[in-house]
Amino acid sequence: MMACPSPRLAAALLLVPALLPAQSAGRAFTPADWYCVTQLSAPARSPDGKSVAFTVTTVNEAGNKRHSEVWLQSVSGGAARRLTSPGYESSAPRWSEDGKTLNFTSTRPGGRGTNWALRVDEVGEAFQPSATPAAAAPAGSQPTDKRFRITSGDSASGGAGGGRGGGGRGGGGGGFPGGVPGAAPATGPYAAMAPLARPSASAITAPVDPARFDGMHFTDSRYKANGNGFVASTGRAGAGGPGGAPADTGAAARARPAAQLFLQRPGGERIRLTNAAYSHRTPVVSPNGEWIVFSADAKLRADSVVTRERDSLAKLPFSRKRDEADRDATDLFMLPVAACEAHTAACVPTRIEYFGDEAGATWSPDSKQLAFSGRRGRYQSQRLYVLAAGTTKPVDVLGSWKYEPGNFTWWGDGTIRMETEVGGSSGLYAVNPATKEIRTILGGRRRISGIQYDSARTTLTYISTDHTHPTELYTADIEGRNERKLTTFNDALNKEVAWSEVEFFTYRSVDNLEIEAWLMKPYGYQPGKKYPVVLYIHGGPHSAYGDGWFDEFQNLAGAGMFVLFTNPRGSTGTNTAFTHASRGDWGGKDYQDIMKAVDIVSVRPDVDSMRMGVSGGSYGGFMTAWITTKTTRFKAAEADRMISDWNAWWGTTDVQSLTNDEFFGKPWENQVMYDTLSPIRFVKRVKTPTLIVQSEEDHRTPMATADMWYMALKTLNVPAEFVRYPRSNHDLSRTGEPWLLVDRLGRLRQWFGHWLAEGGPPVAAAPKAAAP
Repeated sequence: MMACPSPRLAAALLLVPALLPAQSAGRAFTPADWYCVTQLSAPARSPDGKSVAFTVTTVNEAGNKRHSEVWLQSVSGGAARRLTSPGYESSAPRWSEDGKTLNFTSTRPGGRGTNWALRVDEVGEAFQPSATPAAAAPAGSQPTDKRFRITSGDSASGGAGGGRGGGGRGGGGGGFPGGVPGAAPATGPYAAMAPLARPSASAITAPVDPARFDGMHFTDSRYKANGNGFVASTGRAGAGGPGGAPADTGAAARARPAAQLFLQRPGGERIRLTNAAYSHRTPVVSPNGEWIVFSADAKLRADSVVTRERDSLAKLPFSRKRDEADRDATDLFMLPVAACEAHTAACVPTRIEYFGDEAGATWSPDSKQLAFSGRRGRYQSQRLYVLAAGTTKPVDVLGSWKYEPGNFTWWGDGTIRMETEVGGSSGLYAVNPATKEIRTILGGRRRISGIQYDSARTTLTYISTDHTHPTELYTADIEGRNERKLTTFNDALNKEVAWSEVEFFTYRSVDNLEIEAWLMKPYGYQPGKKYPVVLYIHGGPHSAYGDGWFDEFQNLAGAGMFVLFTNPRGSTGTNTAFTHASRGDWGGKDYQDIMKAVDIVSVRPDVDSMRMGVSGGSYGGFMTAWITTKTTRFKAAEADRMISDWNAWWGTTDVQSLTNDEFFGKPWENQVMYDTLSPIRFVKRVKTPTLIVQSEEDHRTPMATADMWYMALKTLNVPAEFVRYPRSNHDLSRTGEPWLLVDRLGRLRQWFGHWLAEGGPPVAAAPKAAAP
C-alpha cells in the first residue's frame, strides 16, 4: 500500500475558500488522496474454487504512473498475497485447467511477447511458456462437447468465396519506382520511412525525396483514433470507412471460406454436419449431445452476398425509416445430431421462430431447454427467451422486468442467473422461466463485477464498490447470503477520509419517464445550513452514473459542496428504448430531464440556489455549454472535452458514426440539426463564468471547438479560463497521467470554490499599472 499524500501537498492542492465546517470523524477528501486509492479488477477463480487471482492497480506518485500486479486471495479468508514481482507491470490473470499454473500479461525485458506464467503449487520465478497458450475463445465460440469442432475450410463444394484471395494488392501501382507502396513494404525507396509518412497502396502522390519528408500522408478515411493517435493508411478498399467502419469489408472479407461444423470420430474420421454454402457461427451443443444450435444469416446466404448487401446499404443516403426498422439479420437454427451422423434427410437446420437478432444461446443442464437473448431492432430493448429442445417458438421470460439481461447461465434448479444493470446499480438475479418470477441474489445500491462461482456452485466471489467504498473483493454463499469482505486494500484510507454519502431519488420527467438522480452531501454536512451545489453531467450520452465510488464527486463534496448527478434519457442501465430516447433531440428532453432534477434540489432548505454550478465532460461538456446558452441560474460552469460546433466536430473527430446515427445523417444530409444543436450559434446569450478543460491528443472531442468556445467567451467578456493538458487524450480524467489527473481535480475545486463562495466570489485586486 502506498503512503497517503503529505498534509503539505494536500493543502497546496486545496486552494479554495474556507467552505468547510469542522467534522468529528475523518477528514475531507482532497485531490492528493486520489494517489492512495487502490483499484481491483479482472478476478479469476481457481479451478478448485479455493482462490481468486486478480489485478491490483496502485499509483506511483513519485513516478507519475500507475502500477499493476497480480495478487492471490483465499476464499476462506486471510491476507491476500502478491504473486508477481513489484518490479514489473502484470495484469489479467488466467488459470490453467489443472489449476497449477497462472498465466498473466506482463511487460518484462528480454521476453517473447507479453504472456508469462507462474507455478502456484510450488515456489519459483515467473517464466514464459514454451508455447504461448491459445487465447481463451469467447463464450459459445466453440462447442463444449469435444466431439464437435467449428472450422474455416472445406468450402470448395459451393462454399462462399472459394479459397483465400491471391494476396496481391490489385490494380496498378501508379508508376512508383520500386513497386507499389504500401503500409509496410519490405523493399523499395519507402521502406525506411516512418509508417505515417509512407505512401499507401492507393496513394497518387509520393515524396520527391523520401529521406527529406517527415510529415504524415493519409489515404484512408479512418486516419486517427483516440488513445492511439494517427493511424497509418493501408490503401485497401474499404479501409476504415467514414465513422469508424471496419477496415476489412472489401474483397478480403468476401474471400473468407464459410465456417463449418464437423463431428470428430474417435478413430480420426471427420464428418461435416453442415452445408458449405453459408457460415455457421457460435455453435452450442446440448449437454446430452443430441442437439446443436448455431447462428447464421437469416436467409442462409453466403457471406459474400451478405457483405455485398451491407456495403451497398452503407453507401446509401441516411434513411430514418430504414435505420429504425425491425431487423432479422441473423437467426438461430437447431440441428439434430443423430440424423446428421446417419446422413438422413432429417439433417436439416430448423429455424427458431424469432424475428430479430439473437445472441448467447445456452442450454439447460438437462438439455431440455435453450435460452438466448434477442432484440427486434437496433433501438428496441434486449429480452431473454427460452424454448424447449426440438421446438421453434421461444417465450419471453422476463415478464414486466424492464431491464436488459447481461451474462446469463442456467442453474440446476431450472432457473437462469443473469448479471444485470439495474439503473445505476448492477447485480446478480435469478429468473424462473416457468413463472417469470425474478429474485435478487446480489443487489443493493452498489456496483458488482467479476461474479464467479466455484465448480460445485456453493460460493460466489465478486468485486464490489459503492459511493463510500472503493473496490474490494467479496464472497458470499451461492444465494448471496453471508457476505464477507475478503480484501482490505482501501481500509486505511477509508478510516482516514470521511467519504461523503448520497441520497438517491427518482422523479418523473417529460413523457412520464422515470429518471434516476443522486445528491451527494458536502463534507461536514450540518442540517440547517445552506450549501452550494454543482450539477454533474455524464458523457456519452450512452453511458451512466452509477452506485460506485467516484473521485470527482468526492472531490467537490470534500470541498463543502453538494454534488447532483442524474441519468437522463439517453443513459444506459435501463434498456435500449431509454438509451435511445434522446436520439435526434440532444439538448431537448434530455435537457428537461436534467433541469427538473435541479428544480427539485434547488428548493431544499439546505441548498443555496444562488450558488449553483454545472460541470460535464464529452456529451456532458456539450450539455454544459448548451445549458449556459439557455439559463443564467448557474454561477459557474466547467466544460470538459466539450463540443460547441457539431459541424466542426464531425470533421475532426474519430467517431463520425455517433452523429451520423444520433442526428439522422451526416451534416450535409441534416444540416439544420447540426446547426441548431451547436451551442456556438447561441453563445452571445452566455453570461456564466466558464472553465474549459481539454486534452491536446483528444481525437474524440478535438481541440477545435473548445478553441471556438473560449475565443467567443473572451470576446463577449465572459470570465473564462482555458486549461490544455499535454500528452493526454479523451480519457485524461479516467486513465491520464496521475499528476495531470490530480491537477485537474484541484482546478475544479478552485474554480467552483471561487465562484460559489458564500457571499460571492472574492473581489480581485486591481491590476498594477505597467512600468513606464
